Amino acid sequence: MTQLAVTLPPLHEHQRIIAEHPARFRVLACGRRWGKTRLGALLSCVAALRRGRAWWVAPSYKMAAVGWRLVQQLGRQIPGAALRQTDKLLSMPGGGTVQVRSADDPQSLRGEGLDFLVMDECAFIPEAAWTEALRPALADRQGRALFISTPKGRNWFWRLWQMGQPPNAQWASWRFATATNPFIQPEEIEAARGSLPERVFRQEFLAEFIDDAGGVFRRVAEMATAAPEDVGTPGDEYVIGVDWGKHNDFTALAVLNTGRRALVHLDRFNQIDYAVQLKRLRALYERFRPVAIIAERNSIGEPLIEQLQREGLPVQPFMTTNASKTVAIEALALAFERGDVRIVADPVLVNELQAYEMERLPSGLMRYSAPEGLHDDTVMALALAWQGIGREAAIGPNIWG
Repeated sequence: MTQLAVTLPPLHEHQRIIAEHPARFRVLACGRRWGKTRLGALLSCVAALRRGRAWWVAPSYKMAAVGWRLVQQLGRQIPGAALRQTDKLLSMPGGGTVQVRSADDPQSLRGEGLDFLVMDECAFIPEAAWTEALRPALADRQGRALFISTPKGRNWFWRLWQMGQPPNAQWASWRFATATNPFIQPEEIEAARGSLPERVFRQEFLAEFIDDAGGVFRRVAEMATAAPEDVGTPGDEYVIGVDWGKHNDFTALAVLNTGRRALVHLDRFNQIDYAVQLKRLRALYERFRPVAIIAERNSIGEPLIEQLQREGLPVQPFMTTNASKTVAIEALALAFERGDVRIVADPVLVNELQAYEMERLPSGLMRYSAPEGLHDDTVMALALAWQGIGREAAIGPNIWG
């Protein structure tokens, strides 16, 4: 049989270390934009060129599309290779294949025998996909696997990573920060360091397995020093953040002194008619005369905001989406880390801040929320008020409704 000579794209130094390592199971924890996805696509194609059956498995269909795009780019450079879009299947001239799959339904991954497996963003794939479907698929062919991911706390991906420390014949593991990719400019990483909360930066760019990775706000108790004198003197400016609620959720009103960067008043209540809620907000307006009231627009917020605007109050609507909430929460978290904001020692607010959680979704986006069964009303009111301070916090393009 005629041998096919194929020139594959070059790897940077650290990618090459992993590609050439003989361990059967290789675990790579690395920062964003390090090149792990490209490495996985390349090794999948190598396995298929050697007449093997390779699978690329991602947490979701959206992320599987990223892997498929890279596999297609490589496949089009190989003479005689065929691409089947409907199945996300690349067939090599020697009979080997690469198929891109999603772990949305782990049970759908059963049945195939595999020579090589890539689990992309492995930390965000259910462990059952590996233990119940993919690990057995490697058994009859003595298949190999590459696990690649940004860390997500100390979950099952972390346990896999530990199995390769120190490396052995079966398992080897590595951890590389984004900065070890020579194609990433250092100023890009420093820009991320300056704009992200420390925990987010450490996990997403330094690839650290942070034990309490769900925590968002640091130095909360240290910054709970706002005092009556922070109400200030005539001429001080204020902003008010409003997070609406009625039945199960609470309405929270947070008043910030913009010059002192201090929370000077916090009100929280529920099961109160909206007419009474508006009266309380108007009373705060009369007391502090804020330059802006940043109020959640979603759902019940829109008619309330329209009524307040008709009365001449300086209300600016905030449309809460996952993206806009991420911007607001990360800006507030960064303010705590830098010591730029002080709060009153309100036990509800302190507890909500300290319990607040972060989760990176399979899509790569962040999701911020209170733990299940708890509230985040005061956190959101404070975050909205912080967005109103001179617009100095980072405000994204589609936040203000």
